[in-house]
Amino acid sequence: MHRHQARRAGVAALLALAAGACTGRTTAPGMLDDAALLAYAKQPWNKAALMHTTVPLGRYHGVPVVAEFPCGDVCPQYTQRIIHFDLPAGADCAAIGGVERDVLVPMAIAMRTKRFCFPKVLVDAGLHAVR
Repeated sequence: MHRHQARRAGVAALLALAAGACTGRTTAPGMLDDAALLAYAKQPWNKAALMHTTVPLGRYHGVPVVAEFPCGDVCPQYTQRIIHFDLPAGADCAAIGGVERDVLVPMAIAMRTKRFCFPKVLVDAGLHAVR
């Protein structure tokens, strides 16, 4: 199994366990609820191991959610974690209950603003984009 595949499998298992532990019930495989998203977002993460990766987390309200780990000039120190919906181009964020926010994302030696659609529960907790 490739290193990135193993990491993704580990993340999926962590989410499933966190969802069951936090809510007292289990969710269908690959399905996320508020508790599972918050549990994942509150976990420490390894900037060096995750920089420049995108990890699929599952489906929240039927829509895929990913954690992106972009890094720019000074890596891994500037690695950022952005947990957002993986919407197809042209999809309506508000229609799925998401919240659009602009985030400064590291790119080479600069930062650029990029708009993402986030699960509201993560925006409310301030966990949607962290360094």
